[in-house]
Amino acid sequence: MVVGEVAVETDVVVIGGGPGGYTAAIRLGQLGKSVVLIEKDTLGGVCLNRGCIPSKALIHTAGYYHKLADFAKMGIRLPADNVSFDLRTWQNWKEEIVMQLNKGIGHLCKENGVTVVKGHAIFLSDDRVGVETDGAFETYKFEQAIIATGSRPSIPSFLKVDGANILDSTAALELREVPSSLSIIGGGYIGIELGMAFAKLGCQVTIIEMAERILPQVAGNVAKEVARKAKKLGIAIKTATQVEQVTVDDDRVHLRVYSEKHGSEMIVSEKTLVTIGRVPNTQGIGLEQAGVMIDERGYISVDVECRTNVRHIFAIGDVTLGPALAHRASKQGVVAAEVIGGLPSAMDSPFVPYVIFSDPQVAGVGLTREEAERQGRNVKVGQFPFRANGRALATDEPDGFVEVIVDAESHVLLGMHVVGADASNLIGEGVLALELAARVEDLALTIHPHPTLTEGWLEAAEAALGHAIHVVNKLV
Repeated sequence: MVVGEVAVETDVVVIGGGPGGYTAAIRLGQLGKSVVLIEKDTLGGVCLNRGCIPSKALIHTAGYYHKLADFAKMGIRLPADNVSFDLRTWQNWKEEIVMQLNKGIGHLCKENGVTVVKGHAIFLSDDRVGVETDGAFETYKFEQAIIATGSRPSIPSFLKVDGANILDSTAALELREVPSSLSIIGGGYIGIELGMAFAKLGCQVTIIEMAERILPQVAGNVAKEVARKAKKLGIAIKTATQVEQVTVDDDRVHLRVYSEKHGSEMIVSEKTLVTIGRVPNTQGIGLEQAGVMIDERGYISVDVECRTNVRHIFAIGDVTLGPALAHRASKQGVVAAEVIGGLPSAMDSPFVPYVIFSDPQVAGVGLTREEAERQGRNVKVGQFPFRANGRALATDEPDGFVEVIVDAESHVLLGMHVVGADASNLIGEGVLALELAARVEDLALTIHPHPTLTEGWLEAAEAALGHAIHVVNKLV
């Protein structure tokens, strides 16, 4: 490669075009900054191209297909032997969605004056970035930089993802045929989401989790609802179980696993999916040349303004400590851009919601009961089951509940959690309530429309106060 002698000058370089990176670039453009956005692959990052959007498209499709069996009780008759699912056709539909969103991001970048460069970026110093693109090498001189390089799947050294038998989440979402059997190493949100989707499409799924239960990052009563539904789908769940050896023989994957309860076992499946976490993409981008420090796990420490130890270099998204969530990265992108633009902005809210697109869906914000009690707080808990909600019954979605965690003295809402249909949309009310430091009375006095799932929040709030209408009032 030939190193260019003249550096292109710009106000800000953004490295990484995922949700955090392109959001930062667009906001910087709005603030009048000259911006170069460098992305080595495709705008939208893993989330849009190989993660969030494709997986939710698969989950949505699998949900529709699985529900066909329930149509008869509603009076809908379908030919019993004439219903099928074609994963190849689904792939075409998914690609159309991704392409449409890709074009949208590109258009927004263009309209906001963002220069998009495709290539691999590496810091040459604390004010220069080199980009290798199409066999050439270009240099950009910047006043500020934002690192938004995201993360990648964490794969144990004894496993080799080959894309044929042993898969990561990207390879799983590129399959052209539904496997007859699938073993999943990791019972966190990615493993559960994809496992339930493939199970609904007729695949025999086994989930192996080292922790004592699946979804160890959420409250136990919430995870229990998902585990119950998973078993109804025929998914075999092996918790407190460790994978000891993986071999591929005769186009089948053989997993030797061990647990104290069952000893050594052999699990044989057509394919194995590895979903045990993600690691930050902070290697190979020249952070040492820029003087940016990382911790022993590769994460970059930032302050509330998203500044690294080098004050004019910022970091956002999965390369920073905290939950690897696209909406967190986007918020950090806005904060970093506004700080660079001279506006007062900070990542100072503890209320980052999470959503798991399992069946039933799971979402939450703020403290769980266990977390609040570990902090020494005296709490009240209000809960309302969807089986007592008219809308949930009318749409054949009775599983799950909503729950509010309340400070017993001040009545301030500490956390709001939901497991059930459309939890991903229901949690928005919870985020706003906690951001506004609402008391449980604020929720209980707010008129909610009927018949809707949102009435669950009203009933849960009233339950915490001891006067719920549609359930018997009792301490939870």
